[in-house]
Amino acid sequence: MNASALTKTLSQILLAKNWTISLAESCTGGLVCATLTELAGSSEWFERGYITYSNESKAECLDVPFQLIEIHGAVSEEVAKAMAEGARANSRSNVSISITGIAGPTGGSVEKPVGTVCFGWSTDSQTVTKTMHFDGDRQIIRQQATEFALTELIALLRS
Repeated sequence: MNASALTKTLSQILLAKNWTISLAESCTGGLVCATLTELAGSSEWFERGYITYSNESKAECLDVPFQLIEIHGAVSEEVAKAMAEGARANSRSNVSISITGIAGPTGGSVEKPVGTVCFGWSTDSQTVTKTMHFDGDRQIIRQQATEFALTELIALLRS
């Protein structure tokens, strides 16, 4: 399913639940927010997005503890979890997505190569995290991360 179809499906689920969504994006730089708000009427279910590229912004905007970043790194499931929970709590939305990763072409390491992306999905009842490894250039990695984030949220909300 492409991003447009995913957005339409997600909007139907959120509207049926009378829920709103917030985003905390790092490596995607607002791409998920842009994708969601391309759909007319998204103001009924889209609350806000945080683009927290720096570690400082993750701490200031999303209440991610600096110690968590120092211990695990900004690209980690622990930080993705804190980002998702911070976005949901600070926006009072019902669900949130977080994305933090290395889109490249530089910045990777042996432990966390370019294409490593950590995700978090948070609702009132649970927060789920996952790490994926995508191939391609910067644009392709960001697009794959966007579609994966939406696909996984739809599956979570349907379960």
